[in-house]
Amino acid sequence: MFSETRYALNGDLRVAYRASREGPRDIVFVSPWFTCCEIIPELWPIQGWVEAMTSLGRLIFFDQPGTGVSDPVTPGALPSLEQWADSITAVLDDLGSREAVLVAIDGATATAALFAATHPSRTTALVVLEGYAEPLAELTDGRDAQEALAAFVAMWGTGEFQHVSNPDMPWNEEIRAACARSERLAASPGTVTLMQPLITEVDAGALLPTIRVPTLVVHHSDDPFTVPARGKYVADHISGAKYVELPGRNVNHFVEPWRESFQEIHEFLTGHQAEVAEDRVLATVLFTDIVDSTRRAAEMGDREWHALLDAHDAVVRSQLARFRGREVNTSGDGFLAMFDGPQRAIRCAMAIRDAVQALGIEVRTGLHTGECEVRGDDIGGIAVHIGARVSALAGPNDVLVSSTLRDLVIGSGIEFEERGAHALKGVPGEWKLFAVATA
Repeated sequence: MFSETRYALNGDLRVAYRASREGPRDIVFVSPWFTCCEIIPELWPIQGWVEAMTSLGRLIFFDQPGTGVSDPVTPGALPSLEQWADSITAVLDDLGSREAVLVAIDGATATAALFAATHPSRTTALVVLEGYAEPLAELTDGRDAQEALAAFVAMWGTGEFQHVSNPDMPWNEEIRAACARSERLAASPGTVTLMQPLITEVDAGALLPTIRVPTLVVHHSDDPFTVPARGKYVADHISGAKYVELPGRNVNHFVEPWRESFQEIHEFLTGHQAEVAEDRVLATVLFTDIVDSTRRAAEMGDREWHALLDAHDAVVRSQLARFRGREVNTSGDGFLAMFDGPQRAIRCAMAIRDAVQALGIEVRTGLHTGECEVRGDDIGGIAVHIGARVSALAGPNDVLVSSTLRDLVIGSGIEFEERGAHALKGVPGEWKLFAVATA
């Protein structure tokens, strides 16, 4: 969906960016924090929001100089606010884009405001999500800014900052690891410390009254870090700006739950409301397949093999019904099913394994718990891919599970054997796998 990383020249600095397919409008994601456009478009905790936004137009991510895969900067030559705004110009020029919608998150208000005020003819609209105009240092409300910075740097690279700043976001080890990897590829702790003054000292207050483009400000009502009054201040000081306050505590509007915020953006840009289905659920996925099915089919012949498959399918469906599993699809000698409880999924897998042995066959099963995309009667998403990869590593009679699933059933009495760390094709990082010993 997104281009390979390309580079635009901002003076002597190369700005890395990626863009989705062309659409009715260009949308530039403006971030003050540390990003890595190499992985952001595929970062699965934000996939729902990314896919929704690309329905509105060409979505563009870029890394400010000094972060991600853009050119590095030195302590004596940090970019200015003007140079940060010039990064937007550089990317749009490189794409041959005449104008774009700017979507600015929290501390990027100043960068986006400067561009919108300076280049109104190139700014279709400005969308500010959890924005503020004052220097970040003033938002500590008496707390020591250096202590806050030290705490931020200490958490950097662990993913925990995302958990702290987005308490309404679903959270598990899988999400934490994805966020941690994104942080590490965006900047080192030393780079975070070096670049922090660009974020903590910039004051956008004087810029706001000079903005003359259509503006939407969306804020969460219970954000403890950037209180709604900050967002209201931004809207009040931009002529004609629309302010919308939504329930929630998250700093970010692109992680779950993101749909209400997206609907406001959609209506603001298109003039009509979006129909956004609640198409993501947390589920445990179960993959099964018959061991040596090709060899067995060749030995038995079509008629006997099909009779055996029918008996196998009946056994699997009987156990799915027993443990409240939902059959998603079947591929001849295997099943994909989903469950609303991880313990039931494991016990169902064990029951299937034991029951089919009476038919003279063995199965391998793989399970994983994660957020799935519901597509009618089918499901998709990274959780399904992980479940399939886990299943592919299972041996005869194995019930193999991911560490995410194992962690969710600790204390249930289910015992596991460690099967080591594995690279799962197409999935970032290494994954610890476990075989169910007793259930």
